[in-house]
Amino acid sequence: MSNPVITQPGACSYGTNVQTGEWSTGLCSCFNDLLVCALGCFCPIALSCYTTKKYGENVCLACVPGGMAAMRTHMRLTYGIQGTICNDALMTCCCGLFETCRMAREIRIRNGEA
Repeated sequence: MSNPVITQPGACSYGTNVQTGEWSTGLCSCFNDLLVCALGCFCPIALSCYTTKKYGENVCLACVPGGMAAMRTHMRLTYGIQGTICNDALMTCCCGLFETCRMAREIRIRNGEA
């Protein structure tokens, strides 16, 4: 006979980074990282591919419809950022370039590159 469970396991953590509850930069803080800003202005698809690669995903995810929204959701859960899936979809659909820039900045900040 097995022993009964007397305590529930704690909530799992998706990532190892400091969990602040919000994004490190604002949506329109493009000039905080000039490399990301320039790449986003001159070649947005390259920025999307760069962002997915830096996050550890396949670069083709940037070209799949809904791929960046899915990555934003995963990134938000990994970094402990507040939000909803609906918000993720709306932000990537309506503010796509700005949101991709923010995601790239977030990855660079969390990796100590910015």
